[in-house]
Amino acid sequence: MSDLDSLNTLEAEILGSIGAASDEAALEAVRVAALGKKGSVSEKMKTLGGMDPEQRRTVGPALNALRDRVAAAIAEKKAAIADAALEARLASEKLDVSLPVRESPLETGRIHPVSQVTDELVAIFSAMGFSVAEGPDIETDDLNFTKLNFPVGHPAREMHDTFFLPEKENGERLLLRTHTSPVQIRTMQSQEPPIRVICPGRTYRFDMDQTHTPMFHQVEGLVIDRDAHLGHLKWVLEEFLKTFFEVPSVELRFRPSFFPFTEPSMEVDVRCRKLPNEIRIGEGDDWLEILGCGMVHPNVLRNCGLDPDVWQGFAWGIGIDRIAMLKYGMPDLRDLFGADARWLAHYGFRPLDFPTLAGGLSS
Repeated sequence: MSDLDSLNTLEAEILGSIGAASDEAALEAVRVAALGKKGSVSEKMKTLGGMDPEQRRTVGPALNALRDRVAAAIAEKKAAIADAALEARLASEKLDVSLPVRESPLETGRIHPVSQVTDELVAIFSAMGFSVAEGPDIETDDLNFTKLNFPVGHPAREMHDTFFLPEKENGERLLLRTHTSPVQIRTMQSQEPPIRVICPGRTYRFDMDQTHTPMFHQVEGLVIDRDAHLGHLKWVLEEFLKTFFEVPSVELRFRPSFFPFTEPSMEVDVRCRKLPNEIRIGEGDDWLEILGCGMVHPNVLRNCGLDPDVWQGFAWGIGIDRIAMLKYGMPDLRDLFGADARWLAHYGFRPLDFPTLAGGLSS
């Protein structure tokens, strides 16, 4: 076989291998086998030095042309493989523009009703000149009971089913606060009167049924001034309830009651209409107990270093979960803590629906 015939045979073999290459890795192997340092074409090029001039004039150009044709074939195949890979990728990543756009988390996310109602309370009382005070969930017996006029052994302590923590070496027992009243004590101890604060937060009592849970949310209010009296308390409560329930007016009924930290103490009822599936505040001939309140007991003032002959004040407390249920028609308190995404989607609030008095609390 002549040199040119062997080159034609070699070219046919190489081009066949190029055509059979299915991916870039296989094509690279063909290139190395043909044009690499020890490739078949490169080995042929090395034989040119041993040829006579006449043979070299014939074989040399043929070898150069073979090398160029092989390189061109490899480049063409490489481009074809890249195009096929791009086509496959485009096919796999094809977007069906007829499908509905998926809602963003800003659209699907919801604010829990307890968080929303807390923001509503802050908006209402801030407009009245109140500031927000907060304190720890784990409290001392002294702040949770003693300084609030619950002497050790007093039967009123039994009114609070308390979660106590293990006793310390010194005999002290911390507890989960049963109300946010310790925040009032901390405020009176750290601030000079006059004082106008609300104290929202989590509280804990060992109780569980349709209208009670072991952990619940409460907001308490405190006013300390030289001439604060029950008339001021009545106005604050009326304005709060009227604004919160977004009704033109409310009618309140005050009944004598007992709380160790207030004297006199009162339970407050609000006029309402009780229907089978809802309660309408501000109308009708029914009454609903809504909160407790009273004038701050002189002993509490003394315990906080305030002279009751100079300072007096009033306080109130209301369950945030309960008024959320009343306002937004939730039938079972336990659902607020059930972590049911379907329930939250129904009763929750859009993330950017900030409650304001100007724009409407629940708009």
